[in-house]
Amino acid sequence: MATFAHIAQLLSCAEPAGAEGLEIDGFAAVEEAGPRQITYVASDQYVPMLEASQAGAVIVQRKLRIPAQWEARALRVDDAEMAVAQVLGLFAPPIPRPPVGVDPTARVADSARLEPDIAIGPHVVIGHNARIGRGAVIHAGVVIGDDVAIGPQCEFFPNVVIRERITIGSRVIIHAGSVLGTDGFGYRWDGRQHQKVPQIGTVIIEDDVEIGSCVCIDRAKFSSTRVGRGTKIDNLVLVGHNVQIGPHCIIAGLAGLAGSARLGIGVVLGGQAAVRDHVSIGDGAIAAGCSGVAEDVEPKTVVSGTPALPHRQGLREQAALRRLPDLVVQVRKLQEQVDQLRKQLPST
Repeated sequence: MATFAHIAQLLSCAEPAGAEGLEIDGFAAVEEAGPRQITYVASDQYVPMLEASQAGAVIVQRKLRIPAQWEARALRVDDAEMAVAQVLGLFAPPIPRPPVGVDPTARVADSARLEPDIAIGPHVVIGHNARIGRGAVIHAGVVIGDDVAIGPQCEFFPNVVIRERITIGSRVIIHAGSVLGTDGFGYRWDGRQHQKVPQIGTVIIEDDVEIGSCVCIDRAKFSSTRVGRGTKIDNLVLVGHNVQIGPHCIIAGLAGLAGSARLGIGVVLGGQAAVRDHVSIGDGAIAAGCSGVAEDVEPKTVVSGTPALPHRQGLREQAALRRLPDLVVQVRKLQEQVDQLRKQLPST
């Protein structure tokens, strides 16, 4: 529970007169919020919903005009979405975590090195010479292979698998079911069969990365597959061998990066985007959802479609395709007119 005044202070907003003593015990959508909940409005399309809303208070994008009766319970901010992110933490229920210490059912190799304040849950397996930093939280069923190095303040949720010889930085979050260090998908046809190419490299995850559920990050054929600091990866993403992902990228669900693809700083991949092997995407570029990126993308470029093209060009081509049936009819009519004119010409 929080008071309206506390939320106003958190967001560095002046508390409107008339809201003294208002208590808030939750957050909800504008059409669902009750008298003791706070909601938010970030665009004009949601302003009409305030007329019927039962919310106790509202966070509002500063430039919006709202019904006069809401002014006494409105907190105006420059970025409503960011303000929501700050406020949600006040009402978030605690995440169940194992207590500090090693659960009796865990199997920890004698040569593993555990720093203080680590919490290791039931049925965790930690391999030989693994090193885990201070304050890490390892949930039930996690498997950490031999010679893995994990920095401080990391959290791995149930059934994460970290294969051997992988390095993970500080404050990394990996959600349930993800696998790091699977063999890269490498085979050569020898005339009779697909011959497996040994994958002897590693995976490096830098600081402050968050990896969703059921993500697979393959180890490199040699050298390393790398995910840069601050990058956030959604659920069900595949990162192939020797891929290099730069800092602060956003990769949405079901995206796939084939071997040796390279992403610069702050690249955004939409859901189901696919990046071909050895393709480079420049700093700040965006590939829209369902894009098939088959060629290098320049920095700060937006591409879409399959094969991916500059977004505006793709939109023009889509518009032209929608006109195609009408154009076919017009061409047929013109052809009929041409045939008629030919019949009228004197024969030679």
